[in-house]
Amino acid sequence: MAAGKRDFGNIRKLSSGRYQARYTGPDGGEYKAPSTFRLKGDAEAWLVDRRREIDRELWSPPASSAQIRQTKANQTTFREYAESWLKFRTVKGRPLAAKTVFDYEDILRLHIYPTFGEQKLRDIDMDTVDRWYADLCPDAPTMRARTYSLLKTILKTAHERDRLIAENPCLIAGAGAAQRTKKIRVATIPEIEIIMGEMPAELMAMILFGTWCTLRYSECIELRRKDVDIDDAVVYVRRHAVRGRGGWNCGLTKTDAGIRDVEIPPHILPALRVHLDFIEDDPETRWFPPATDDPCGTERWLQPSTFYRHYYRARNKAERPDLAFHDLRHTGATMAAHTGATIAELMARLGHSTPQAAMHYQHVAQGRGRQIADAMSKLAGA
Repeated sequence: MAAGKRDFGNIRKLSSGRYQARYTGPDGGEYKAPSTFRLKGDAEAWLVDRRREIDRELWSPPASSAQIRQTKANQTTFREYAESWLKFRTVKGRPLAAKTVFDYEDILRLHIYPTFGEQKLRDIDMDTVDRWYADLCPDAPTMRARTYSLLKTILKTAHERDRLIAENPCLIAGAGAAQRTKKIRVATIPEIEIIMGEMPAELMAMILFGTWCTLRYSECIELRRKDVDIDDAVVYVRRHAVRGRGGWNCGLTKTDAGIRDVEIPPHILPALRVHLDFIEDDPETRWFPPATDDPCGTERWLQPSTFYRHYYRARNKAERPDLAFHDLRHTGATMAAHTGATIAELMARLGHSTPQAAMHYQHVAQGRGRQIADAMSKLAGA
């Protein structure tokens, strides 16, 4: 690094090739320019301006970065910060999925903004959060946990990354996690067959993809003809479509792990071939096009109301009114675990980025207490 001596201030060239300027103020303190300069002349001009301020007695110590952050925290409301957080939030370099943004906006609007929206960040303390949490969604434990977790995450960013608050006031242990209140009962093979038999012919494949390929509803309705290779028995999951307040949003799957190739079980291939008779012979044709001509923005997808009108009737015929479409995915995951699939294999098939859910399916598949006990008795008898 090279340094240049001057009557006032100092300029040095950094290893990056840019120039840093600094000077000693009337109070004896050393002050640096808030940023470096591409040209040495720009650094010199900045020092000339500081010297003029001192000569005219207009100079005052510049605010430190800590003071600037404190001023920002004193002025910024939680609503302002949360809206900015939601706009620029990323997960592993990718922006939040559209459905996640819609969900977070609803949670903020309904449960967080009424209490914290107009409060300054600096004024949100532990006692305020504790009192708010005490009355939060008492009859909806899952929503209560999600709401607390969202508030905690936003304030964590304000504390750890932006350093706008001295500490995160969300300190209630376990408040961001909810125990599953609904125990999912997976479907049996006969129940799946009944449901398929009751669905319109052009929608039967939705049941197959949801169960045997563990696809989500949002992934099924965005499948194009080019995404399913019948000959090689693979479905290529690349995109999904979700509907929010602003209409439909189509894009990449929620996470990188959601982009995956799912091997199709051979026994459902004949039914998938039959389904091709219902759609146009075009690579971009959707497997499940909309049932009406009503446009949804510039693109159209199968309306959930259209599908569920048939699905609810079909599941009632199977005497499974509790079986949500997403439960078919649980069913397929559990059957895959029964085959001996490893956690990594389940994660790849389901499109999960963490092993927790895959471990759950393995545990379900391994929950064969009666068979194990009987086998132990046979050993004892032998």
